[in-house]
Amino acid sequence: MKPDRVSQLQIPESSKVRPQKPVWIIFLGVLVITAVAIYYAWPRPETDERRMPKGAKSADAASTKITASVTSTSAVPSNAVAPKSGDVLLTVSGYIINRERIELSPRFMGVVKWIGVKKGDTVTNNQVVVLLDDAEYKARLKETEGRLASAKANLERAQLNYDRVARLAEESIESRQMLDNMRLDVTSARAIITEIEGQIEGIRNWIDWTVIRSPIDGVVLEKLVDPNELVTPQSFGGTRGPSTALIALANTRDLQVEIDLNEADVGKVFLNQKCRVSPEAYPDKTYEGYVAEKAPEANRQKGTLQIKVQIVNPDHFLTPELSAKVDFLNESREASSPGI
Repeated sequence: MKPDRVSQLQIPESSKVRPQKPVWIIFLGVLVITAVAIYYAWPRPETDERRMPKGAKSADAASTKITASVTSTSAVPSNAVAPKSGDVLLTVSGYIINRERIELSPRFMGVVKWIGVKKGDTVTNNQVVVLLDDAEYKARLKETEGRLASAKANLERAQLNYDRVARLAEESIESRQMLDNMRLDVTSARAIITEIEGQIEGIRNWIDWTVIRSPIDGVVLEKLVDPNELVTPQSFGGTRGPSTALIALANTRDLQVEIDLNEADVGKVFLNQKCRVSPEAYPDKTYEGYVAEKAPEANRQKGTLQIKVQIVNPDHFLTPELSAKVDFLNESREASSPGI
């Protein structure tokens, strides 16, 4: 009974052999995964990057990307292209101004008799715009002309006396001393006439100065007085008292743009440099210009230097005291010429 029981507990020889199929499946899966990994990791010439499976990153690939990024942002070619001629170097805003604002002032204290213009009127060179009261000076002229007539009569009398004494002196009837006195009387009478004629010329000048004329072709910016108002010449006195100006004029065909240029940009601007001007009110319109003036002294408090850009061929779209944008163009200093 015992041998039979032992034989029943033994494992059959056929059951001792392991199945070989699952092992080959495992080896095949490992080979497939390895092939896929090599495929994605192999460098491609068109991208110069290692392709990795989704979600996988290698240290070498990351370092390659960082190095390429740093090189592309920090490296600057030594032969960088300079701005072309005509390109905009700098854009600054300023204010349109009249190149010259003229305030007409009387030469002496007087009363406005007539004023023939108002604000906005167009005037021409040598046009009469204001008349001052000239009654006092005309009266002085008549008085002086009367003195001149009297002086001429005195000269004629002195000349007759001299001629009479000269004949008597030739006959030794009158002394030489009397003849000399008569000659001096004639010289004195002539001097008085010259003096009075000078006074008359001065009074006529004062009368002429009562007629105020426009010195330019332009527009009346302000009318500063009215008829019957007392006016006086400009002086260094206080502000109280009679008016010191009659009207203000300007030539609207002679305009500039005044700019306070930051000191950091001063080196980009030079005299006669070409510019483009565009008024803020009409941004679609542009005008040629050039740098006409650079202030000889900067403003320390603001850290700016005043620049004035002359506008070439301005028109009615440009209004003084409105703002404008100025583009400073790139060009060589030698190429720029004074005036355009």
